[in-house]
Order: sequence, then structure tokens, then C-alpha cells
Amino acid sequence: MSAPSLLLVVDIGNTNTVLGVYRQAELLDHFRLESRRGATADEMAVLTTQLLDHKGFKTQDVAAAVIASVVPQLTPIFTDVCQRVVGRAPLVVGPGTRTGMPILIDNPREVGADRIVNAIAAFELYKGPCIVVDFGTATTFDVINGKGQYLGGVIAPGIGISADALFARAAKLPRVEIQRPPSVIGKTTVHAIQAGLLWGYAGLVDGLVARLKSALGEPAKVCATGGLAPLIATEAPSIEQVLEFLTLDGLRLVWERNREV
Repeated sequence: MSAPSLLLVVDIGNTNTVLGVYRQAELLDHFRLESRRGATADEMAVLTTQLLDHKGFKTQDVAAAVIASVVPQLTPIFTDVCQRVVGRAPLVVGPGTRTGMPILIDNPREVGADRIVNAIAAFELYKGPCIVVDFGTATTFDVINGKGQYLGGVIAPGIGISADALFARAAKLPRVEIQRPPSVIGKTTVHAIQAGLLWGYAGLVDGLVARLKSALGEPAKVCATGGLAPLIATEAPSIEQVLEFLTLDGLRLVWERNREV
């Protein structure tokens, strides 16, 4: 008996590209690549095939692929990769893609595909108003009302960007690992910087979530995703749930809404 068809989902971010393999609604496995602008389709296809094989998947079992990208240079690269691995063109989330979610902003084309698929996945989970905080290269906040409409949101510099800027612009300050220091009162320069990054961003999150809830005018669930979400969520009471694979789940949902009947 042949294996059930698999779906390959590809989330191309500014720092990392995350690939996931689904069997229907179940995420079987995932892996992460560097979003290297100089990469070629040849090397990425070989690497993707090797990683799939390493994870125990056969390329002939992958029946379809869907991509969300915020890096225009890499979109055609991974489109080619998916074409080679799957044998047909992937669905690339963008203007004109059927999402089932009205985008109520001035220019819907401006919204990153990752933010839209995050919003779709969150609303599918909560079935009501929600706010998604994504700790990526930028920290984004996306607001969905009770009707399932995307209202817009907030974009702030990411924690990593802020740490890099501090190191680059302040001659005597070191580059630090982003982690919880012993106390909010830093006894060393490293701990002082870590306190500023961790609790500074926790305060930013709580403050913006409070303002967004007030502007929304209805109770909303708040979830977070992205690499640093687990760390910040422990210090930001406004975050109710961390969803590591929210973007991948959103990509799966978009593919299901666009597949041929």
C-alpha cells in the first residue's frame, strides 16, 4: 500500500526558512535552513532532498507544496526547489490567493504573507477575535476581529535587531546572548543589557497588546510565535499561549482552501 500523500510547507523568513511536512492536519516533522540570499536552486534542491531523506520522507510521497515568503530574492529559488521535489509548481501565498480572510487595510498587498497565514491559523484555532505576536527579525502584532477579518497591526524592531544595533552603535557595549539575567537590576554590563532586552520587550508587548485590545473593542485571545516567543512569554502576562508552528499550520490551511476539488 502506498504512503498517504504529503504536503510540504515552506516559510521563508528574513533570517531562517522553515520547512514542514504534513499528512493531512498532522505536522510530521520540520527543519530549519538559513535564508541565504546567495543560495542557488541547485544547492537548495539537493539540501532539501537530503533533509527530507534524513527525516525519513520519500520525495515521491510529497504531492504538493505551499510557500510564504518575505524575501523576494528567495521566492523563485524555493519555487524551483518545490517544482523539482514535488514535480509541480507550489502555491505561493500572495495577492489573489484564496485565504478566506478579508484584509481590511489600505493596501492589502503590503501585508507580509507570513502575517496573513499566522492570522488565518490563529482565527481557525480560537474562532474569535485574537492578536498574534510574532517574534521574528521584526516583532509584529496582527489583529483579527470576531468576524474573522484582518484589521492590521504593529511592526516593531525585532529583539535581535535591537541587540545588534546596541552592539554596533555603542563602542563599549558587548554583544550578548538574549536570555534571562539573574535580576532586573543588572550587576554587570551583560546582565544590564539582557535585562533591557528581555523586560524591555516584555513591557513593549504588554503595552501594545493593551492598546490593541482597547482599539479592537472586544475581548481577544493573545498568542505568540517565533523563536523567542517562549522566553518573552514567561515575562509578558498578556501572552496567553505560545504556538511554535502557527505559521506552518496557516500555510497548510491556505493550501487546503486553494487545492483543486
